[in-house]
Amino acid sequence: MIEESFVDVEQRFEETKEKQRVFLDLRYGAKSWGRQRAVIAKLEVTAQGRNPRFIVTNLNGDAQQLYDKVYCARGEMENRIKEQQPGLFADRTSAHDWWTNQFRLLLSSLAYVLMESIRRLALQDTELAHAQVGTLRLKLLKVGAIVLRNTRRIRFLLSTAFPYQRLFCTVAERLVPG
Repeated sequence: MIEESFVDVEQRFEETKEKQRVFLDLRYGAKSWGRQRAVIAKLEVTAQGRNPRFIVTNLNGDAQQLYDKVYCARGEMENRIKEQQPGLFADRTSAHDWWTNQFRLLLSSLAYVLMESIRRLALQDTELAHAQVGTLRLKLLKVGAIVLRNTRRIRFLLSTAFPYQRLFCTVAERLVPG
């Protein structure tokens, strides 16, 4: 169903040597399906060759818009879930009591919101601006320090060998209310 269109896309790639993408709206019915369904086909050709993708959908709209704004956004959301599970221990629900597991997930979600806020507010234009939460936890939070507290202030004494000391201070300054 897509071969003729793919040949055209490949020819355009050969002419321009730039990535080419075409989206098609198709109707398809597998033998095991009771009826035909709407399918969006993305035909992409790059220097690595053909890269077809297919989405079976019941949504109406422009094929490219549905692929780029709905399907890819869903994939990005799933990436954030995958980031939270190992990075913030959202997968540790091994307690026998349901409420204990629910509370662990709540704490993990709260930690994710906190880390996302730090990434959005304090890490913009830094080397960790797009780092995953596991990396942020490892490089900014799992830090040995001496904490000195008196009536007027709290001081953190970081090791001079701490490689992210300057970034840590930048993040702390950006998080202070203005």
